[in-house]
Formats: sequence, C-alpha cells, structure tokens
Amino acid sequence: MKYCEKFKVKSGGKVRLDKIDAAFKDKHEDQTSALGELEKYTQRLRELQYLMYAEDKRSLLIILQAMDAGGKDGTINHVLGSMNPQGTRVCGFKVPSAEEASHDFLWRIHQAAPHRGQVAIFNRSHYEDVLVSRVHNYVPKKVWSKRFDLINNFEKNLVDSGTHILKFYLHISEDEQLRRFKQRIDDPARHWKISESDYTEREYWDDYSKAFEDALSKCSTEHAPWFVIPANHKWFRNLAVSQIVVETLESLKMEFPKPTVDISEVRRKYHMAEKEEAAKNGNKTKDKNRKKDKG
Repeated sequence: MKYCEKFKVKSGGKVRLDKIDAAFKDKHEDQTSALGELEKYTQRLRELQYLMYAEDKRSLLIILQAMDAGGKDGTINHVLGSMNPQGTRVCGFKVPSAEEASHDFLWRIHQAAPHRGQVAIFNRSHYEDVLVSRVHNYVPKKVWSKRFDLINNFEKNLVDSGTHILKFYLHISEDEQLRRFKQRIDDPARHWKISESDYTEREYWDDYSKAFEDALSKCSTEHAPWFVIPANHKWFRNLAVSQIVVETLESLKMEFPKPTVDISEVRRKYHMAEKEEAAKNGNKTKDKNRKKDKG
C-alpha cells in the first residue's frame, strides 16, 4: 500500500480525526511481520540522506506534531535516527524565550530551517501557534486565525528556496494516550517524561482535536502536505513514516556530484604510493631477516 497516497491530507480537504482509525495497521498482524519491510526502508533512508548531503542542492524539513504521548520522540529515535547525524538536526520548540516572544511567531522557526544538504526535524513547530495559543486563548481568534495564511506563505517560501517539506500528525486515540501515561508511571526509566500538564491537558482533548483538524485542513498544500499517521501501534507508525520519507526522497532523482579532480590522475598517484609503500615494507622485512641471520 502506498501510504503517501492513503494518509495524505488533500489540499482543500476537510479532516475529521474521529473518522480516522488510529489503530490501523494495514496487512500486518504485528510488529514481527512488518520488521523486514521497516528495515528495508530505514536502510534506504540512510542511503538517500547521504546522497542529499553529498549533492548539496536541496534540503528536507520534517515536521512532527501530535497530542501528548503521541510518539514524536519515538519516531525520531526509531526511524529518523537511522540517518547520519552529520547531515541531520533535530529542533524541539517549547515555550518561547523572552527574546523569541518579542518577535513574530515565525522568527525562531525560520532560524531553524535546514540549509542545503541537511535534513531538519521539528519536534513540535510553528503550528503550536495555532494549537496551544488557540486552545488556551493566549492570543485572540483575530490573531491566530490569520496565522494559517502566514504559515502557508512561509512554507511556500522555504519550498521555493529548495526545501522539501513533509508534515506528520501522529494520530493516537484518547484511550491509547491514557495507556501510555500509565506506562510512564509504572516504568521508573520513563518517570522523567511525566509532566504535571499531562492530565490537565487531557481535559482539552476535544479542543485540541478541533484545532488540529483546522490546521491540517487549512495548511495541507501540494508543496507542503500533511499526513495523518495512525500511531496507536508504534511499529506501524514507524513503517508508514519511513516509507513516505523514502518515496519522497527517491522522487527527487538526486545524483552524486561530479568529482572536482581528475580521478585517473588520483588513481595513478595512489598506485605509485601503494608501490612505494610495498617497497618500504619489503625493505623492512629484509632488514629484519638480516638481523635474525646475524643473531
């Protein structure tokens, strides 16, 4: 199944999250049956990211958004973590600093945009300013409602400058979120993830769902599409995201740059150096043998 087609939010379409099965897992029964396919995509992703870094003509921006415990960190670790750190960067956007808050809401985002050859992953993003700001009334509707167009224009500018954008909403159900909260409570290694806001924010589930639906509907464009990924099953989430990223990068038809030196001349010099090294090693061996004979 082509997940790029199945999970893509069509430009101008209307998203209803309650109509999308967060537990969808396609033909796979469990994680074991999907493992081979996932390994194939993560290996290919590593190769394509290296190619993008070498080509140095374009960049990729991956945006991850989700409800609390939706799996943003897990997606980064298990899928995107297969890429070479030299050409990737993860940016987490939390509460704006005093300096950031003194600028327009896109100021800090633009600074984190990837440069040519780089993959940047946003763990939360500029969409927080039409989500949290809206749900908690940090700004009035007349302010946040204008931000959809500003976001679309901002993303179009990035695309026109050579950045390809993929946006993933990791869709979990309300009961799955509660189950993951319990895992954090029961596992001491996950206690650090527990926040006082976990349960208070759950009270706004419906409000957040509506805010996400509007953001997904208004800001999924041909140049910067949104994908709603069923994420109750972490392994299926990883499979779907990796397939979409791989197929997108493959569609770019990237090529390694031509060498800047004469390869035949470099090869000739290498063979000369190789012969000289062999001669040195041969002389060293002869010297050792002479010493043994004298001894």
